[in-house]
Amino acid sequence: MRKRILSGMRPTGSLHIGHLVGALNNWVKLQDEYECFFMAADWHALMSEYENPKDLKENLISNVADWLACGISPKKSTIFIQSHVKEHLELYMEFSFITPLGWLERCPTYKEQLREVTNRDLSTFGFLGYPVLQAADILLYKAQAVPVGEDQLPHLELTREIGRRFNSLYKKNVFPEPAALLTETPRILGLDGRKMSKSYNNFIAISEDPKIIRQKVQGMFTDPLRIKLSDPGHPETCNVHNYYALFAPGRKKEIDELCRNARIGCTDCKKELAEILVKSLEPIQKKRNELLKNKRKILKILEQGSKRAGAVAAKTISETKSLLNLA
Repeated sequence: MRKRILSGMRPTGSLHIGHLVGALNNWVKLQDEYECFFMAADWHALMSEYENPKDLKENLISNVADWLACGISPKKSTIFIQSHVKEHLELYMEFSFITPLGWLERCPTYKEQLREVTNRDLSTFGFLGYPVLQAADILLYKAQAVPVGEDQLPHLELTREIGRRFNSLYKKNVFPEPAALLTETPRILGLDGRKMSKSYNNFIAISEDPKIIRQKVQGMFTDPLRIKLSDPGHPETCNVHNYYALFAPGRKKEIDELCRNARIGCTDCKKELAEILVKSLEPIQKKRNELLKNKRKILKILEQGSKRAGAVAAKTISETKSLLNLA
């Protein structure tokens, strides 16, 4: 029996190349090694987008089209919508009874988001409690592993703590302790050198028009110490050079030497990178455009996946309700 994993994304807008290199490429590999449940996390999306949910459904379909175009297969994986499996909220409610408030208030991501996100009101009960829903998402399927980055480890440990507390309170080992699947996921910074984020508008979308890609790449920050074309470059500190490492590793060494010896300027370097990105995304965009011609097919995949996920989730909730003496 293959181990089971769960992962998901919030449909809050276009997926970008950070999602591609940091998660989707990894998902494609994992589905050949694990029993995979991939979730369009629309409840989680509403925790920050509750004031303006009009694009939620369209974003969800667009995101799943990206998944499928990148190689996520409904024949290999269960692809589903979080809100279409009612048991997510049931287990979330059960966990909310037993989760101490202090566990949530000390969550580092919660404090960081309250500090940095100034264009939305996140001072809500739902946002404070989203790690509890996240724990419910994972434990509902009794996932044995979760693909995460190092910054998400505190969330996963909270999930384990909630599972342990439930098992201890009701004297039954219902939930496993999911392990962190710290696979190598390259980190790609945004165009301005900060974390790539839709909130910062410093990203290149997977579905970005080639003309826009070229414009965005030309606006990227480069080596701040290189003022004139004749100045030697410092590729180790240049964000553009990091993109070469991810999207054209075979070209990286030569670009490195050209840059250090002032034989290529930043403008030409970015022009070449833009074409590399356009070419890399072209086959994904072609598949994506074909998929979006028949949105009903995407919705059918999600409907079937949600039924499969629901069958697994119902067994878990039946077990927890019995322990809680719910009729």
